[in-house]
Amino acid sequence: MRRPITVMAVVIGALLLTVLLPIWIVFSVVLDLVGRKWRLPTFRLMCFAWLWLWLETLGILGAELLWLTGQARNQRANYALQRWWAKQLIGSLRLSCGLKIEVEGAENLSAGPLICLGRHASLGDALVSAWIFGSLAKRFPRYVMKKELLFDPCLDVVGQRIPNYFVDRGSAAVRQELTGIRTMAANMGERDVAVIFPEGTRTNDEKRVGLVARLERRAPDRHAKLIGLQRLLPPRSAGASVLLEEIPNGDVVVMWHVGFDGLDTFGGVRRRIASANPSAKVVLEHHTRASIPEGDGFEAWLDDRWLEIDAKVVAADATRVA
Repeated sequence: MRRPITVMAVVIGALLLTVLLPIWIVFSVVLDLVGRKWRLPTFRLMCFAWLWLWLETLGILGAELLWLTGQARNQRANYALQRWWAKQLIGSLRLSCGLKIEVEGAENLSAGPLICLGRHASLGDALVSAWIFGSLAKRFPRYVMKKELLFDPCLDVVGQRIPNYFVDRGSAAVRQELTGIRTMAANMGERDVAVIFPEGTRTNDEKRVGLVARLERRAPDRHAKLIGLQRLLPPRSAGASVLLEEIPNGDVVVMWHVGFDGLDTFGGVRRRIASANPSAKVVLEHHTRASIPEGDGFEAWLDDRWLEIDAKVVAADATRVA
């Protein structure tokens, strides 16, 4: 029952915002001006919502067209649709919200399959990485994503035609979830990228304090090591370890970014749009497989990388503010 409901909601939403265009334009602009928000964040966010709903609708129609022409199981065709969708959404963000995204390191990725370990700080991390790997790096990303994202119709339809795994973060059947990740990573091609976000959820101060405090009881050594984290959450190594086992010839890319912090809620997005010249930077750091320890040593390696990029995020944010 999920798909009929979500698809109908998206299509109706797109049509309603189009019909009511004059009303919400005037209302949102007046609301921003009364609140002395001179960059019109409410108006810009409404414009992006309108564009997103229509891009979702077009994505659904594209997926339906692939099904009608017998191409629903054609992974290359579905990847092409996903690549178009992600690129247009990033373009819509630039057009409506003025968000500029700088990418560093996409041109230096090694040949062969890759494992990407990404920082998770915003609602759009998967979208941005899909754009980077699909459009800039000319790769085919597959994701470990939370199952709640299946309420996005395009991710629900196209995302299940290509080898993603939608993990149940609340499941007690941990072994079953890890088996799903292992299946997702099977048969990786030379241009495939397996993407996972080791933090497991979007970061914020409250989550970080709670998760670090929990380590004091469960893993005192890791608590002592990670207590200094200022922006990132303690990483979880289980899912990434499965990817390393399943992709023995894959190098690792650590992906971190600045400029997306605070975008874990729609209120945070609105506040960020209100700032002058919103921008973000995404950095891809390549690590050869030979430099990554196996077994128990991987968790310590991952913790070290997370401490490093935490310090880089703090420094980069300080530079941006200055």
